[in-house]
Amino acid sequence: MSIVTTFVLALRALWRNKVRTMLTMLGIIVGIGCVIAMVSSGQGAQQAVKEVFQSMGTNVLVLTNQSSRGGPSVGAGGSSATITWDDVKRLSEPGTVPTIRVAAPVLSARTQLISDAGNWNTSVLGTTADWFEIRNWKAAQGVVLDADTGGSNTKIAVIGQTIAIQLFGDSASGVGQSVRINGQPYEVVGILEKKGQGPMGDNDDTVIIPLKTYQQKLEKQGVAKYMRGQLLISMTGDDLAEQTIADITALLREWHKLDAAAEDDFRIRNPAEFAKAQQDSTERISTLLALVAAASLFVGGIGVMNIMLVSVIERTREIGIRMGVGAKPMDILTQFLVESLVLSIVGGILGLAFGYVCAWKMSDVFGWKLFFPMDTAIIAFAVSGAVGVGFGLYPAIRASRLDPITALRYES
Repeated sequence: MSIVTTFVLALRALWRNKVRTMLTMLGIIVGIGCVIAMVSSGQGAQQAVKEVFQSMGTNVLVLTNQSSRGGPSVGAGGSSATITWDDVKRLSEPGTVPTIRVAAPVLSARTQLISDAGNWNTSVLGTTADWFEIRNWKAAQGVVLDADTGGSNTKIAVIGQTIAIQLFGDSASGVGQSVRINGQPYEVVGILEKKGQGPMGDNDDTVIIPLKTYQQKLEKQGVAKYMRGQLLISMTGDDLAEQTIADITALLREWHKLDAAAEDDFRIRNPAEFAKAQQDSTERISTLLALVAAASLFVGGIGVMNIMLVSVIERTREIGIRMGVGAKPMDILTQFLVESLVLSIVGGILGLAFGYVCAWKMSDVFGWKLFFPMDTAIIAFAVSGAVGVGFGLYPAIRASRLDPITALRYES
């Protein structure tokens, strides 16, 4: 018997029991769909984490004051000022630490912003032009601070997209308009490109003004000796964090005259470490979910085997008649094996479609980029075919070994 005839007979047999065929394929569909959806969502989550930390800037270290340890309680990082503006100036000078590309001090405070069209309470940052280079953040409209304006005490501001919408509406650009910050009028010179969410919330909900302007207008104690903020440090390479941290630590300990037994009175954080830890955690969760989904595919294979065994029992008389008219055991085995394979292949195709729809909906709900894992899809489809052969083999062998006389006498 030709393989085409065997294939046609297998399709007819499956079509005669459409409901049972669909229910059998359901396990394969759900199994493959879950594998695709879980792997896709895992990749989307990993990319989302990566983008969040990339929004902080590349090759960045964050230098802050160490938490205070005097008194009955321990303060948060930066609660006890120890880093002086002289420290900041020396670290920012080229050559002090060879692996430092640029550094930008950042001071921040929450205050009320008022325009002719609205008002908004947000975080105002005082920094220099290097901050925009470190954050790799350009203006969508207008300009950002440059070397001249960033080092001046002019009352100008660069605002994020969220601020622009809240103060000037969806259609107005805001560039050239005036906004009152802490009661003082500032000219809006630029609106930043949209960045979205970051580790500290909405990146676009921020206002940047020159550092000197911040110190004169918003610093409650005026221009102080100590920096009550943080220093963003951009390095010259991706793999220089450990060396840079060691060099900065050695210099600050020397400048602060700390002996060998004394603890550091500053803190250096590497956001890349947090990103890697978060990504590793996401990868482990994604792998666990994919394994659970793969287990459901295995259960679907068991369902195929069970249904095929039932089919062999129900069609015992049919098998006897076919053998009686000349069908060989190999023809019977091939027919049932093809039926099982068709169930798995069709179920696999529908499963891929189901997985894509689930991945698309999840990316839409959680707001991350849609990934369709083509390599995983190919593997899952191949596995579904292997499931059809593997779990259909035993029922097919059992059918091929039936005695024709016994099969003809069988009463269903």
